[in-house]
Amino acid sequence: MSNNILMFTATEHGQAMHAKVKAFIETDIEPIEAQFWQDCHEQNPDGNWKNWQWPEKYESLRKQAREAGLWNLFLPDDTLGAGLSVTDYAPIAELTGRSLLAPYVFNCNAPDSGNMELLWRYGSKEQQDKWMMPILEGKTRSVFCMTEPDVASSDATNMQATAVVDGDEIIINGSKWWSSGLGDPAVDVLIVMAYTPDENKDRHHQHSMVLVPAKTAGVEIERMLKVFGDYDAPHGHGEVSFNDVRVPVSHFIGGPGMGFEIAQGRLGPGRIHHCMRCIGAAEKSLELAVKRGMERTAFGKPLLQLGGNFERIADARIKIDQARLLTLYAAQKMDAQGTKAALTEISAIKVVAPTVLQEVVDMAIQIHGGMGVCQDTMLPNFFAQARALRLADGPDEVHKTMIAKLELKRQGFSRPSKPTKA
Repeated sequence: MSNNILMFTATEHGQAMHAKVKAFIETDIEPIEAQFWQDCHEQNPDGNWKNWQWPEKYESLRKQAREAGLWNLFLPDDTLGAGLSVTDYAPIAELTGRSLLAPYVFNCNAPDSGNMELLWRYGSKEQQDKWMMPILEGKTRSVFCMTEPDVASSDATNMQATAVVDGDEIIINGSKWWSSGLGDPAVDVLIVMAYTPDENKDRHHQHSMVLVPAKTAGVEIERMLKVFGDYDAPHGHGEVSFNDVRVPVSHFIGGPGMGFEIAQGRLGPGRIHHCMRCIGAAEKSLELAVKRGMERTAFGKPLLQLGGNFERIADARIKIDQARLLTLYAAQKMDAQGTKAALTEISAIKVVAPTVLQEVVDMAIQIHGGMGVCQDTMLPNFFAQARALRLADGPDEVHKTMIAKLELKRQGFSRPSKPTKA
């Protein structure tokens, strides 16, 4: 990453933390990462999540990072987190995106980071003490359950899972899938978004977020889902059913009907994190492409001097820098004006950053030849990450629709005009 960009956007505190994170990744994570994931796959060879475990090195690295003060870097709280603004954290998220392991080591991985920030912003004191603090301390893990298998979840109002009040309890029924982190052996709580019908409220106040302890009666993990043939163990992405699950009404986060408002508060910063990690992965992919292209020769020339490879490298450089600047712009607008003021920019980066990563990784894979599609580099993992993120947190098409609607509103049109009759 260009130091000029970092200096332009980050405070002195942000720059100092960036330097520490960079040094830690280069010294303690990168040298062992390939072996770490090999050990991970050997320890977790199949979809039997009940036996999944992290390699021994995992906890020692996390302890080392916490002792170094490199912990909960995403949380803008100078007591519980690092006290960084969104703009300060963005370049750090980019650094962690160069590695598949780093976000876990610094306790900054999804969905935990979003869940912790959600509880920090909207949770009651009791909820924070019981559920947020153990995750912040690295003792437990959490899951976010929103997407459903039987409806088009790109329209969240389609949601069929229900959270209905019955006296002093909430009864939850339904199914969720792509519940990331469900296979982690340390998971102890799920945040479930479900339909809470109320005829006195509008359509965006019919859904709630509920804290559900993982071992509650009626919570059943049905299976783990493969992403391009890989279980992503021991993190995992699972399908889970809720069958007359009962929890106290105190487990509503922010109260019944507040699900959509809370979701937007959760997803805004989270999308910055995802996008900056995409940019870090794209930078790493570009570096791998250049290295491979200059070291390998064909027809008497380095690979990069063949065909249109120079132009492909140039295009990658341009796209990465454009995506980074757009993401930093969104981060600065969020810091200055709040999430609602930056909705266009947040949707824009959600479309741009994963697409740029996908294009850059695809180019890097082509330069690597057969090596590019096997486990000898991180490129297949980066490609899977990019392609999945074009669906996660809202598909590209939904975000483009949002951008268009906001643009019409900005220009004085509250909604598209109806065609006039001939």
